[in-house]
Amino acid sequence: MKPVKMHALKMNCLRLLVATIFAAGVLVTSAHSQDMQKQNAAPKPAPSASEAVLEQWNDIGRKLIAMAEDFPEDKYSYKPAPTIGTFAQRLIHAAHANEFFINAVRGEKMPAMDDPKPETFKTKADVVAYVKKSFADGAAAIKAKGDKGMSDIVVDPFGNEQTRISDFAYGFVEHSGEIYGQLTVYYRVAGMVPPESRPKK
Repeated sequence: MKPVKMHALKMNCLRLLVATIFAAGVLVTSAHSQDMQKQNAAPKPAPSASEAVLEQWNDIGRKLIAMAEDFPEDKYSYKPAPTIGTFAQRLIHAAHANEFFINAVRGEKMPAMDDPKPETFKTKADVVAYVKKSFADGAAAIKAKGDKGMSDIVVDPFGNEQTRISDFAYGFVEHSGEIYGQLTVYYRVAGMVPPESRPKK
């Protein structure tokens, strides 16, 4: 290769390198600037009592609904071990448990203690609808009570003791979280990745 062409090639490479470093610097500076703006901005105000409860209720509801919709229908009868319930049964249990919270907050009669039989639900869509309804009804009950209502007293049917609605709600959120944790194991043992663990688009 001639010296002139070699020199031109080196100059082009040098220009490309400088441009790349400059672009990277701009991106880093922009990201740093955005971080500084967030740090210097006024902190987001704390949610109200009912907003805090509703946020937690809806978040775990979103996760369980995503699993219910995502898991293949032909695997709804799957169980990682013979001694535990199927994927469908765990979802049904979570939704049925929510009814105790909903009915207590509404002042309605408690549901039957036993979960509905799996055969009550003919299809995956039926189970998904049941799970969705339980979280939607729970959210509606929380909204109807509002901030002041979070301190209202209801009777916990499992412990036969009085409890504030906010504390009662958090107990069901925790219960749903436990079911969520169990179902992540169903996913993994079945060779699948839970929706929350997949790379974000």
